[in-house]
Amino acid sequence: MSADATVVAVRGLRVGYGSVVVLADIELTVTAGEIIAVTGVNGVGKSTLLTCLAGLHRPAAGTMSVLGGAPRDDPAFWRAVALVADQPTWYPGLTVREHLELIRLTHQPLRGWCLPADELIDFFGLAARADASPLDMSSGQRQRLSLAAALARPSRLLLLDEPEQSLDADFRVELAGLLREGYADNGGTVIMATHDADFALAAGAREVRLSDGAIVPDDEDYEDATDEADDADDVDGSDDADPTDEADDVDGSDADPTDEADDVDGSDDEYGTGDAEDADDIQDPGAWTAHAARHTRPRA
Repeated sequence: MSADATVVAVRGLRVGYGSVVVLADIELTVTAGEIIAVTGVNGVGKSTLLTCLAGLHRPAAGTMSVLGGAPRDDPAFWRAVALVADQPTWYPGLTVREHLELIRLTHQPLRGWCLPADELIDFFGLAARADASPLDMSSGQRQRLSLAAALARPSRLLLLDEPEQSLDADFRVELAGLLREGYADNGGTVIMATHDADFALAAGAREVRLSDGAIVPDDEDYEDATDEADDADDVDGSDDADPTDEADDVDGSDADPTDEADDVDGSDDEYGTGDAEDADDIQDPGAWTAHAARHTRPRA
């Protein structure tokens, strides 16, 4: 992997809200053309990771490189990065088409992959509402417009916070295809927080799963670690025998009377871990304002 291909590099990232640690020791590298799906339960830190990458939240420790530098709130950064998070503040006097055309106008010259306003309106199913105000549309239609706005101008990195919300299942598949075949295949990088595994799969995304504020290793890595632990047990001479067996042999008693019952009902002696407790969503206080056309951060 060349240095030029690295779009995002996160090392030792630690983020908290007051005394509550949300993310700890996050290590992540994302290259050009990749689509990353950040998954996990509510409150695990998916949105927080995105806001850090967007430069809207300062971490307590660690380093982040986005497109070769630290995330920052300046015109050059926002020409290269598009963010779709919470619903934006739409201009009340502009129609759907006018919003898209304004975004394209403020990002001239348009160097890089993007779609014209009319194509976006057709793809996102907004033709019947093209001359309406976003304030008069449903939540699903506004979500479609937010996504369209992010694709109306060129960018190198697209940050999406649950882009599937308020979208019907069939359109999610279409959106996944556009992100994969349109945006990523033309060199763009997508990092999205999502709860929809089918949507992530359709987009061809690499999953980065968060649990208890940390990235969960891939299953293969986990299995390798488990095998190493088993080998260590073999070396130190430990085995899986019940420590009470020797006592049973001494006092002449038979095997554990529950063994036969276990054999009958098919249960074993392994213990599962309990489900992690869901935490409330932690939202970074508002960042998106009416100068959306300059930043094209339809949600933050």
